[in-house]
Amino acid sequence: MRVDVATSHREYDGFFKLDKAILRYERSDGRMSEPVERLVFERGDSVAVLLYEPERRMVVLVEQFRYPAYLREGCSARLLEVVAGSVDGGRSADAVARDEVAEEAGYSLERMRHITTFYPSPGACSERIHLYLGYVSGRERVGPGGGKAEEGEVTHVVEMPLKEALRRVKEGAIRDAKTIIALQYLALWGEND
Repeated sequence: MRVDVATSHREYDGFFKLDKAILRYERSDGRMSEPVERLVFERGDSVAVLLYEPERRMVVLVEQFRYPAYLREGCSARLLEVVAGSVDGGRSADAVARDEVAEEAGYSLERMRHITTFYPSPGACSERIHLYLGYVSGRERVGPGGGKAEEGEVTHVVEMPLKEALRRVKEGAIRDAKTIIALQYLALWGEND
């Protein structure tokens, strides 16, 4: 596919980035489109890890306040999610996943499996999420979790049966996309893969 970028520049350069481009792209009929303006929220790559204890069929999630959810839902802005974090500092996605699991949930992972890599919102955001299934047991608990307070991160570790987590997805109580994808993966294929 051919893409001709006429101009591209950074509109905002903070913790996150916002880029603006004028471009044309090859349409499905082979012709080039008219020039279009696109804004891209440059997020960078992320990792997400669903922690699973197979012996008891339990999942470990973290609950945390999310300001964008607060803007939409007010008091129900504490979301249940898989452990997640940004890939930064030249570290591999696997290394970041292991560090985030220790920071947010207090576990050390010996076994972790890559599930998939996906774009959560490709129409506006460059972010790719590398999604993992991490196997844990009580023996691998190395700390309390809770996140990095100096980054304003406060997570609460929540353990529940896989069946309960899936019920919460069905009822709409778990609303985070990466968490829903990971739980559905585990329910459909995870234990037999």
